[in-house]
Amino acid sequence: MIRYRLSDATWQSHTDTRIVAIVAAVPFAADFDMASLTSPRVPLGLATARHDRWLIPRFHSDAVLAACASCEKVVDLPDGGHGAYLSPLPPNLTGLLGDLLNDPPGFHRTGLHEVDVEIVAFFKKHVLP
Repeated sequence: MIRYRLSDATWQSHTDTRIVAIVAAVPFAADFDMASLTSPRVPLGLATARHDRWLIPRFHSDAVLAACASCEKVVDLPDGGHGAYLSPLPPNLTGLLGDLLNDPPGFHRTGLHEVDVEIVAFFKKHVLP
């Protein structure tokens, strides 16, 4: 299925008028044509994690930000990993899943409330009149 979805060159699009703003946390960029993100139809904000070992920022969130001049970096967790936006993090993760999702050394979840505050502020800015 992954090979099919990533190798299908057919252009796909969908518009849902109910969606007026988007925040994507640690986005997966490999299945997007970066040119399609240069001017999104709605405001697009990103929540990034600099120590994401699953969706390495330079290939994903940084690539989206580089392609999209109107996109906003809403939140950046300089010490956060891929699982940083999961709250609470599932307990006792081991193996590859634990390596990818567990918090990196030095990351503290005490500031995650501020993440919610910043995301709410983004939506207030773009959704409320």
